[in-house]
Amino acid sequence: MTTHGGFEPVFCTIVPPHVLDKLAQAEDPSLAGPARRTLQRDAYERTQRRLTTVIGASAVAAVADGKPQRTIHDARHGTALPGHKVRGEGDKPGKDATVNRAYAGLGATFELFLQAYRRDSIDGNGLPLNATVHYDRDYNNAFWNGEQMVFGDGDGEIFLDFTIPIDVIGHELAHGVTQYTANLTYFGQPGALNESLSDVFGALIKQYTLGQTAAEADWLIGAGLLAPRVTGTALRSMKEPGTAYDDDVLGKDPQPATMDDFVRTGRDNGGVHINSGIPNHAFYLAATALGGHAWERAGQVWYDVLTSGRLKQQAMFADFATLTVKAARERFGDGEELDAVSKAWEQVGVRTL
Repeated sequence: MTTHGGFEPVFCTIVPPHVLDKLAQAEDPSLAGPARRTLQRDAYERTQRRLTTVIGASAVAAVADGKPQRTIHDARHGTALPGHKVRGEGDKPGKDATVNRAYAGLGATFELFLQAYRRDSIDGNGLPLNATVHYDRDYNNAFWNGEQMVFGDGDGEIFLDFTIPIDVIGHELAHGVTQYTANLTYFGQPGALNESLSDVFGALIKQYTLGQTAAEADWLIGAGLLAPRVTGTALRSMKEPGTAYDDDVLGKDPQPATMDDFVRTGRDNGGVHINSGIPNHAFYLAATALGGHAWERAGQVWYDVLTSGRLKQQAMFADFATLTVKAARERFGDGEELDAVSKAWEQVGVRTL
């Protein structure tokens, strides 16, 4: 049941390949080694994802009852998935903080989609949420492989435990929501939209959990993930794309905020983690213009588009922007919501059709 009605899940990581590529070139082997091993592991898992998509995977029983079904496994620094079960739904917290954070993050993601959008789990039908922690050694990434979440512990030099930022957990699970809905192609502008939607809902999950308004939120993705030696605050900034880090080892955050600086590249699936800064910034502008809780109006419009059936797999930025304008009008009428969404896309240089 891997293809879910013809859909082809992709392998999605939170740390972009271009970041790991830069890190792999470091002169210090303690920095370059983990990055190179992570790149190799990611390549293997990406291949496994393609094979599983072709061959098919076992069906997963789901119960649509509005309650999460979480299971956390421990890979014990190996790579066999899912690993050893260490916590099931309703079990009390244990001594392993990583396990507890993963469990809580899955729950927070389930809660946001259920309470804000009446969506029962990421597939809308009560899909069980499974995660594996302590994956490999010094593994500098977290990923959604089409079936479950996987978290590395980081190398402690550049990246810390990947369960620390709740928006990382939400980001990866949101890839599952996209997988079960629009299934945006993971290349070029459609791929950047795929990544942006995960950043949007990852940010909303953090804000919902903290009870923050759009004005109170930091709009950072992965805050708390970078080790103290890194000159930076997060992996990405929706408020100011291109400013999340500027480090001697990692380089400078390459994300553009507007179409004037759109990056054309064949790397990173056509820059999916880079150009996502443009729709990210559009969402930030719309949400902050409206104020209040971002998941209630701006988030609702984005969710409406993602789940409408109108968003094509090959959608470009202008296609998505046009649909958000239509969705804002359909849900809220010709009011401030429509004005905020329209102006946000205009500010980032994306024309609505």
